[in-house]
This record gives sequence, C-alpha cells and structure tokens, in this order.
Amino acid sequence: MSAKQVAQLPENGTQVLIPLNKLKKSPKNARKTPHSDAAIEAYAASIAAKGILQNLVVEPEVDGEGAATGFYFVTIGEGRRLAQILRVKRKEIKKTEPICCVVDTANDPHEISLDENVTRENMHPADQFEAFKKLAEERGFGAEEIAARFGVTPHVVRQRLRLGAVSPKLMQVYRDGDLALEQLMAFAITDDHARQESVYERLSYNRDASTIRRLLTETHVAATDRRARFVGIEAYTEAGGSILRDLFTEDRGGYLEDVALLDLLVTAKLGREADAVRAAEGWKWTEAHLDFPHAHGMRRTYPHPVELSVEDQAALATVQIEFDRLTEKHQAADELPDEVDGRFGELETEIERLEAKRQSYDADDVARGGAFVILNHDGAIRIERGFIRPADEKPQPEAEQTAEASATGDPEVDDQAVQDESGEGAGAADEEEDDRPLSDVLVRDLTAHRTLGLQLNLSQQPEVAIVAVTHALAAQIFYLGADAHVVGIQPIKTDLAGHADGIEDTPAGKAWGDRHANWARQIPRDVAYLWAFVAELDHDSRMALFAHCVALTVNAVKLPWERRPRALATADRLAEAVSLDMTGYWQPTVRSYLGRVTKARILEAVCEGVSGEAAERMSDMKKVDMAEAAEQLLSATDWLPAVLRPAKPQEQSDAPTAGQGDDAYSEAAE
Repeated sequence: MSAKQVAQLPENGTQVLIPLNKLKKSPKNARKTPHSDAAIEAYAASIAAKGILQNLVVEPEVDGEGAATGFYFVTIGEGRRLAQILRVKRKEIKKTEPICCVVDTANDPHEISLDENVTRENMHPADQFEAFKKLAEERGFGAEEIAARFGVTPHVVRQRLRLGAVSPKLMQVYRDGDLALEQLMAFAITDDHARQESVYERLSYNRDASTIRRLLTETHVAATDRRARFVGIEAYTEAGGSILRDLFTEDRGGYLEDVALLDLLVTAKLGREADAVRAAEGWKWTEAHLDFPHAHGMRRTYPHPVELSVEDQAALATVQIEFDRLTEKHQAADELPDEVDGRFGELETEIERLEAKRQSYDADDVARGGAFVILNHDGAIRIERGFIRPADEKPQPEAEQTAEASATGDPEVDDQAVQDESGEGAGAADEEEDDRPLSDVLVRDLTAHRTLGLQLNLSQQPEVAIVAVTHALAAQIFYLGADAHVVGIQPIKTDLAGHADGIEDTPAGKAWGDRHANWARQIPRDVAYLWAFVAELDHDSRMALFAHCVALTVNAVKLPWERRPRALATADRLAEAVSLDMTGYWQPTVRSYLGRVTKARILEAVCEGVSGEAAERMSDMKKVDMAEAAEQLLSATDWLPAVLRPAKPQEQSDAPTAGQGDDAYSEAAE
C-alpha cells in the first residue's frame, strides 16, 4: 500500500462526522437476524427526542487496491443507522445528515460487533418501570409524550407506569427473583400498596397471577356482573362510582369499586320496574328481588290460552308479512344496513307483544295475586307472575281442602296408605311371627348398609343417576310438600359412619373410600380450575364423576324420629333401577346382625338361609354360641334380612291417576 493510500485512511480512534448516505451495513457484523420494525421505530423516536447518545463504530471501506472509497461499514450501531434512514423517509432529516462516528481499524469488526451484543446487560425491567414513573412525576410527561420519545405505544407506557406504581416492597421481591413479571402485573391492578402487600402475605404455595387478581378484586364487582349490566356503567359513573381497570389483561370493562352504590342503584331501578309492572298489568302486588325467592308458601296460578281480538290478529298478520318480506329480501346479505337491522328489531318486538296476548291470567287471580320482578343472570329483567299469598286465598270448604292436600302430595295425608303401597312394610308378615320387631338402632344400621350399597351401585350407573337427580328436582319444584326425593341434590353429603359403626372398614366402605380418593387425586387443588377440569373430561369420565357426586348424596337411612315414607319408597325404586344386590356389600355376622337380635331372629335366619334342620339343631344353644354358630353357617349363603332384600316391584295401581297428576301440577308452588 502506498503512502498516499495510507494517508487517505482515518487514523484508528478518530471521531469523525460522516454523512448518513456514506454509511453501509458491515458484512462482518455478527448480528444476522434483522432488527425488528418496533426496535427501529424506538431508535428513531429516541434519536428524534435526544439525538444519537452513543457514537457509531465504523470501518473504512477500501477498494481492491486498498484505497479508501469514501464509504464506511457500520460495525457497531446498525440499528441507529437504520433509524436515521427511517427519519429520512419521513423527511425529518436529509440523507446527508452528519453522523458522529468513531473509526476502528485496530480490532476485528466481527469480534467487536459480537462483543457489543454479548457482553452488555439490559436494564432490569423494574428499573425501567421506575424510570418511566420518574419521567411522569418529575418532568410531567404524559403517556403520549413518553411514548413518542421512546418509540413505544402509549398503552405500553401506561402499563409500565402502572408497574412502576407497585409497592416498593413487592418491586424488591421482583428484583430478587421471587416474583415473576406476570405476578407483578397482577399486583398492578390496584395502586393501593397496603392492599398489594396484604394479598402478598396471604398467598400460599399458589401464586398464580389469576389468584392474585382474584384476591385483589374480591371486594369489587366485575363490569360483566349482572348488576353492573343492569344499571349500566355510564349510570354508575354518573352517580359517582369509580372503576378499577387492569391494563395487562382483558378485564371486559374493569371492576366496580363502590359496591354499596351499585346495590343502591340496582334496588332503586328494580323497584321502579316492579312499580311499572304493577301499574301496567294490574297485579295486587309486585316485589323486586335480586334473586327469585321461590315464593315458599304461595300458590302459583298460570295463564290460559285466549283468542286474539280481530284487531290484534290483523296487526299480527301485517307485521308478520313485513318481517317475512324483509327476511326474503336480505337473506343473502352478509351484513344488514343499520336501518334494516333496526326495523327487524321493531318488528320482532311487536310480534312478541302480540303473541303474548295469546296467554291471559284470570282477572280474579290478577286482583288477588302478584308478581316477582327479578334480576336475571344476564342483567335483564325477569318477571315471575301469578303468585297468591295464603292471606289472599279464597276460603274453601273443609272437604275441598282435604282433596286438594291429597292432590298436591301433602305428606300428612294418608301416610299409612302410602306406607302400605310403597313396600316399606316389606317383611311385615315376618314381623308378625315374632312379637318383638327389629330394634330401631338395628334398622338404622341395616339401612345405612343398604344406603352404602345404593351409593356403590348408583356410582357405576350414570344414566340412572341422571334419572334420580331429575326426579329429585321435579319433586321439589312442582309438588308442594312432597318429600319424595331420595337424592339430596343441595348437595348434602351423607356421612354413614355416624349411623353404622365401622361401616367405613367394610369391603364396601373401603371400595367407596378408594373410589373417592381416586377422584380427589385428579380434582384440581384450586376450585377456580374445577370448571375447566370437568369440561375437558371425556363424556364417560364426566358422567362417572357426575354419578359419583350424586351417589354421595343418597340417603336411604331410616331413623326412628323421621317420617318420610315416600322417600324410602323412592329408595326402593332406585334400588330396583340400579339392580342393587346387598349380598355383595353386607354379610350377617355377630357384629353386624346376629349378636343384636333375639334368638328367634337368629333361628329364623338360619332356617331361611341354610335349612330348618340346621336351625332346629341350634335351638337349645345359648344366644352367644348360637350367634357365632349362625355366622359360620350363613357365611356361605346369600341370606339377607328383609330390610336389605330387593323391594317388591311397584304395582301399576300405585301410580296416581291422570286427574290426580293434573291437580298436583296446577296447585304446585315454586
């Protein structure tokens, strides 16, 4: 290389101003993945606001003879070069804009470009959050101005400002690595440091972000709540209510903080709606309730079909014709014009109004009855009409009241008849052969074992469990006072250990315990995930879990102070449906039966289970010896006491007549 050529090259370490159009991307740069558009945008915004804060490092370009071409390769700072080119395209600067650069001819360009990207350490996110907060508080920059200066969106700035407002204590926990960014974002839903720290202290092993958000908003009401939808966010805020918003997740409108104000607005609006219904429809009374009170003790009447007036029939035909014409005209349209869509809504409303006139309450029922105005699950008004309070009922002759009570399933009417029909007295003939019936305690014990058998069989037959639940629901909804359900769908778990000592240690008890433990292991530890768990089960697994849960509520235990013959009769029907065979769940032992009954009962069991001769050979034994011997003899048999035997099939005559069923339905109360 000649002296002239060397003189043309800048010395190593020289700081020079080079026109932007004389800078090129270096082929020796270690970064092969291009800069993202967002990164270049951020560089451009920063340079526009503050200039280039760090000089570019360049290497002179030389031709084949080693002479300088006047161009330079950018070894470090390619992102800044691209940002300036972007600013040229936006006409913010000229393409000849001078760029301050440092010439490096001593180091290997590839190595120093690699060093630039490997050895540097990014600012900790917590420092960035707090730095943004400082810009906002000390320099008065708004989110838009900060966004413009750093090339990010205003929403991102608001997120970082919100994170910067997290409790310093939790920010330090985040710096120490004991909180993830997602968890810190969850804490940022509120700027109340005391509440943030309180929730942090309450966290156990489960520090999931969704759990943190739930705990921080547990005293608030989501904007999707039916109360908020009913009142409206605008009305709530106009009344002075505040809303908490989450900048990091889709909060679907935020969380209403003033629950007392919201409830006040809901109560007032519901009351106005109830008054409007009473005025428009003529009911004696209307009551506003957040939830349906189920009108306990009230009789409910229902509307009956009526013919539309000539005028209403003509009006209905007219709007129906227009509705059909519009439907045919626009059936191929992907999207309806606003005016057409609005007209469809008007026509649908009018059709619903006229169709509703096809049903009418008796004027006498309206004059004596009332309606409940309720807030539905979707935030809409729900009206339940036709309830008559006991005080407003017409006096009835005594004979009519008796007939009505029987039709509605009054448990106090003819209990003995029901007991005889239900088969509860199965084994009564056997009872007559011995003056002393089974003790109440023993009957309770045996029916507890029978209940366990029912539970095990039912847990394996999901379709029958569906029938049982449907029956229990219908029995409580449509029949006043008809205590006929054996499945406690509330649900109320039946603890059989309190009724039969040691039942959990029997083979059946252990089988149930194992089955329950198997499900318990699969169920999520946090109930918040239970819905997803159940929904994601395959059909068979979901039905098996359903049957297991239903079976846990079955209660066919007969207690001496309870009078529920219909429920026990239903237990017989359930046993028949699940093909209950108690020989697989219970054995006659000294502890379970033989040591707790009279000698006559022991001999009766041996006679039925083994033979009359075997019973006769034992007749002179003492009771203790007799019970032990009977246990040995009966262990190889399938003998069961009458209370555990399959119930007799229900006779056709047990079913209520059609007329009785109709009366029961018409007089049902919710």
